Amino acid sequence: MEQLTAGLLRAMGYHVRVTPKGPDGGRDVIASPDALGLEAPRIICEVKHRKGSMGAPQLRAFIGGLRGGDCGLYVSTGGFTKEARYEADRSNVPVRLLDLDGFARLYADFYDRTDEDARAILPLVRIWLPA
Repeated sequence: MEQLTAGLLRAMGYHVRVTPKGPDGGRDVIASPDALGLEAPRIICEVKHRKGSMGAPQLRAFIGGLRGGDCGLYVSTGGFTKEARYEADRSNVPVRLLDLDGFARLYADFYDRTDEDARAILPLVRIWLPA
């Protein structure tokens, strides 16, 4: 899921780095408009591929790890609790929560721009229906 999120961000025009496996401090994917990762806004992504919803404590820990000039993107295939959404809304740092439905919509919107690596993970087929 981390590689798929990275592929989506690349399709959106960002330069992306996926952090190595292991303790990452809530930084699975780091995206920036420039290749060096110095230009704002820098997007710090936490990706959770689980059935259960992410709660407020996990979101608070993620937000606490963001620095000035960072924006947060929290992707959870299991969704988010109401309390987690509240934490994101009241955060002093811009944070976007992306559940599985939201991710699927964005991926479909940017699929034509995705690279071969992302398409190998999740290939889509366009189906045309008569109006």
